[in-house]
Amino acid sequence: MVIPFPPGGTTDIVGRLVAADLGKAWGRTVIVDNKGGAGGNIGTADVARAKNDGYTLLMGTVGTQSINQYLYANLPFDPAKDFVPVALAAAVPNVLVLNPAFAERNKIDSVKALIDYLKANPGKANAGSSGNGTSIHLAAELFKSMTGTQFEHVPFRGSGPAVTALMAGDVDFMFDNLPSSMGGIQGGRLKAIAVTSPERFPGMPDVPTIAETVPGFDATSWFGVMAPAGTPQDVIDTLNKAIVDAAKGEDLKAQFMKQGALPSEMTPAEFAEYIKSEQTKWSKVVKESGARID
Repeated sequence: MVIPFPPGGTTDIVGRLVAADLGKAWGRTVIVDNKGGAGGNIGTADVARAKNDGYTLLMGTVGTQSINQYLYANLPFDPAKDFVPVALAAAVPNVLVLNPAFAERNKIDSVKALIDYLKANPGKANAGSSGNGTSIHLAAELFKSMTGTQFEHVPFRGSGPAVTALMAGDVDFMFDNLPSSMGGIQGGRLKAIAVTSPERFPGMPDVPTIAETVPGFDATSWFGVMAPAGTPQDVIDTLNKAIVDAAKGEDLKAQFMKQGALPSEMTPAEFAEYIKSEQTKWSKVVKESGARID
């Protein structure tokens, strides 16, 4: 299973949990291979060129399958033609997290307080992300456009490095997938002020949504298993059943909830339709934000 981002980020966390459960079900080792870079495009392109025998899979993301095609001038793969959807593994709300020292120094304890600070200090604060054009980056761009604020974007090669920089105070805040920030939030090294989903996350009921302050704001992420185009349907169905069976298990559900993720039980066809709907949604966000990567 190729993870198109570095270790430590949400794609890596979700991918390793799924790979471990598949290994248990099959009694065989599922090797996880991190191939990060270019907003997930490097690892994704490698899988697009792999044999379509079911032995090489991709932990795809909303970025690699629904966003990057609208951002990159020269994408080294076609999300629709080069891949077959296997199963949606997990849906993950993003979370708006701040460096605690930055928050305390500027008395920021809510979305409104952050907006007020950014408007009073245009361009002074900086926001980290897992890379140019990723869902985390676009969540920040959406926030910027919907609130009329200005801040600097600092891209990293994945959520792991970005969160490390945020904890160290190298950046002031970021929108992150909840799983990769959960440990920092629980340990007091990150200050969570809101989630980006339309509704509050069950595991953090006291953390409000951004939509409660900025009506209509919605920027969630998802992670799903993809196979190279041409992979036989019986192989796709076998893989889907194994992943869905794992998602139904209390063990994986508990591990996902602990990390801030919610498992899914979609069929390959349902997952394919979901990807199309996400492409429609994010193409508009990219266009409105003006984001572009050459």
